[in-house]
Amino acid sequence: MSDTLRQRVSRVIAGGAHALLDRIEDSAPMAMLEQSVREVDLIANEVRTELGRAVANRHLAQQQHLSLNKEHEQLNAAIEQALGSDRDDLAKPAIARQLDIEAQLPVLESSLAALGSQEKELSGFVDALLGKKREMQTAIADFEQSRRAADSAAMRGTAQGSPVAAKLQAAESAFDRTYRRQTGLDAAVRSGGLEQAAKLKELGELVRDNKIAERLAALKAK
Repeated sequence: MSDTLRQRVSRVIAGGAHALLDRIEDSAPMAMLEQSVREVDLIANEVRTELGRAVANRHLAQQQHLSLNKEHEQLNAAIEQALGSDRDDLAKPAIARQLDIEAQLPVLESSLAALGSQEKELSGFVDALLGKKREMQTAIADFEQSRRAADSAAMRGTAQGSPVAAKLQAAESAFDRTYRRQTGLDAAVRSGGLEQAAKLKELGELVRDNKIAERLAALKAK
């Protein structure tokens, strides 16, 4: 994993939801929220690509390690047969090959350890990024809820033509336009359009709950 990608992951994870909301107040709200979530998704996809390469490389290294060990064992049997037949000339090249294998095995084992560590690190980064995305989505939901509550209160207590009401209405319109641009759906029916996303989120939360339960059980067993 490159240092640049690692730094990007660290920067995203270090950023707090409250800091994000503070910036929202001074900028285009939905554009900043959407861009922040897209950035997390983009980095998570890059980390998944790195993770896929690490898994593939570790698999190849494991296969090579197994193959060399198997060849080493087969050479043992061949050497015994050659010596039993007083054929030192046949035993010597087999022994030479064994020495070559023995020189390669520690390198492969070191590579396997490094790839295993890299795979673990990348998996942790993916989990952390997904957690950050959930945190940001919660921040978005809280922001929308507070904005709608303020809109409702303003409509009840302020005349339709007041500056406050006009600003709230403009913010709502901006959200609807952003939603249509990003999804192609009309904002009036976005709740129905997000049904599938809600199901996927529920599935993700179920997987996460299972991990929490497994961790709790492991801690209790100590």
